[in-house]
Amino acid sequence: MRRSRLHAPSLIALTLLPLAAGLLSSARAAPQQLPLTARWCLDAQRCIALEVAATAEQQAIGLQLRPPLPPLRGMWFPYAMPTPARFWMHRTPAPLDMLFIRDGVVTAIEAHTRPCMRLPCPSYGPPQPVDGVLELAAGQAEALGIRVGSPVRIEALP
Repeated sequence: MRRSRLHAPSLIALTLLPLAAGLLSSARAAPQQLPLTARWCLDAQRCIALEVAATAEQQAIGLQLRPPLPPLRGMWFPYAMPTPARFWMHRTPAPLDMLFIRDGVVTAIEAHTRPCMRLPCPSYGPPQPVDGVLELAAGQAEALGIRVGSPVRIEALP
């Protein structure tokens, strides 16, 4: 009986195949639309309804190929542990404001990030680790009075 042996390049190719397939399928997938499951109330009358990108796959897709977000809508990217976060605008056709949050406070804002439909794309984010990132339509942070140092309390919708 003859046993076949895999050479290192073949083994690497087999290992990377599922990753490549996942990237290709997400490249062709329709934009994700997550349910509104959380909110950030700035005051009693103004709450931002949030889609929560909870899984690594949801976070990787984010707002790609989505039309502009309406006012008082956003996407929340929570992290279990403080993490250095770098976000880009690849395949995101509408400009966004990115709010980087640590310990319930906005620590950095990247306002009016520009769409980037083709690589290479710049990345955005502070050098310090964050607990999460909140994306809003471009100009919403300023319009809502959100600044570095603003308190953030994200709560699940009832």
